[in-house]
Order: sequence, then C-alpha cells, then structure tokens
Amino acid sequence: MTGMHPVAGILLFIATVAGMEAFAYGAHRWIMHGPGWFLHKSHHEPRTGNWELNDLYAAIFAVPSFVLLLGGVQLGWWPGFAWIGAGIAAYGAIYFGFHDIIVHKRLPHRYVARSRYMKRIVQAHRLHHAVQGKHGTVSFGFLVAPRAEKLKQQLKRYRAQTKAD
Repeated sequence: MTGMHPVAGILLFIATVAGMEAFAYGAHRWIMHGPGWFLHKSHHEPRTGNWELNDLYAAIFAVPSFVLLLGGVQLGWWPGFAWIGAGIAAYGAIYFGFHDIIVHKRLPHRYVARSRYMKRIVQAHRLHHAVQGKHGTVSFGFLVAPRAEKLKQQLKRYRAQTKAD
C-alpha cells in the first residue's frame, strides 16, 4: 500500500471501518429486511447446519473489498483504494467476531460479555431477533446499538401498532 502517506492511509482505513457500520445498518434495514429477505430470512430461523443462505451476504460484501485491494495494490489504481478495501475487510472480520462468534456462537467458546458495551451489543441483537419475520424489528446496526430500554420501547410500540391494525 505504497504511494500514499501512511497516516493518510490509516485515517482512510479507520474512516472506512466507521463508514461500513453506516453501510451495514442501511443494508440490513432496507435490503436484508426488504428485497433481500429471501436470503436473510434464514438468519431469523433456527439453523440446521453450519451454514445458512444469509451467509451469501458475506461473499457478496467481500467482492468490493477484494476488488479494491487488488486494484490498489496490484493493478496500479489509486493507493487509497487498497486502504478502503482493507477497511471493508477489517469490518467484515470484526462483524464475524461480534455477530457470528460472540452473539450467535457459531464457533464454540466460553466468552461471556461483561463490559457494558458488549452486553449492549449482544442484547440489542437478541432484541432484533425477538420478532418473527422481517417487519417490526429493531436495532439494525452491528457495532453501534441503542440502549436496550429504548429498543424494548420500540418493540412495544410496534406490537401495539400491529394489534391496532
């Protein structure tokens, strides 16, 4: 990742990781719980094996990372693309660790969330799964989540609204 000052590259990398949280929120809320539900639905149902259709999203979102890394490192594109591609890949690794390993326990471990932050993330994701189906869910982020009390109030409003309809 030469041709760019390392500090600028690191800042671009950090900005990309942060920006990916916003992208992931939008993709989760308006794509996965919208037209992409046909893949994401498997994530809201009991898993019967090691894989679910929703895992295809990891492959889909890895493509831009791979292309940007390849272009920025090997193909002579702007070097910043490599830092952006690395930021996307880092977010994917963080997501895998938080979401798939810690929250959904797709790999065996003995980790127990003890910090306020980790408890908040785990609880927010569990509240996201408290609703059957794609409508009326809360908390679409992965690394940033509202307080559980706020999410519980949202769920209560959704349920009351559904009964009124």
